[in-house]
Amino acid sequence: MIAHLRGRLLEKHPNRVIVDAHGVGYEARVPLSTFYGMAEPGSEIALRIHTHVREDALTLYGFATLLELQLFERLISVSGIVPKLALAVLSGIEPNELITAVRQSNVARLTAIPGVGKKTAERIGLELKDKMAAFVPAEDAMRAPESDRESLRTDVLSALINLGYHRPLAEKALDAAMKSTAATTFESTLKQALRELAK
Repeated sequence: MIAHLRGRLLEKHPNRVIVDAHGVGYEARVPLSTFYGMAEPGSEIALRIHTHVREDALTLYGFATLLELQLFERLISVSGIVPKLALAVLSGIEPNELITAVRQSNVARLTAIPGVGKKTAERIGLELKDKMAAFVPAEDAMRAPESDRESLRTDVLSALINLGYHRPLAEKALDAAMKSTAATTFESTLKQALRELAK
């Protein structure tokens, strides 16, 4: 099983990356929480890996931090939650906020995550509440570097579409988000856009 991957970042997208490790290109699915802090293609990168094996596929899921990996593995242990949905959860809420929401059984916050319905949110709260007790939220969230507004808009729009939002709805929310003075980085703009979509 692959548990760790270090190499040169060949490509990065909001939901996947390709890492060149000794001449072999590994594709890893990543949540937006990992994508936020990534350097540009050509840079060195290290990811913690969860290897998911099925009869017809072997898929790598990559995470920037041990906390993200642990949360992912807790999520896929919940009945009915497949890796794709677990990534969507980590893409729609910060790790620290997810821990708090689960501990407090905050169904309203969990259902605000794209793809998570009420029954799924209740199941996450019920099955993971005790398992979250061991987690100590990190003090600082990763921040993306500043980028020009057009590039920022393109990246965030792509992320929203990858999360399953229809383009016109995503564009409307993004335009509203970018008017906010707080929306200066990829992370803050995406968060603000998700808030707009949750209204």
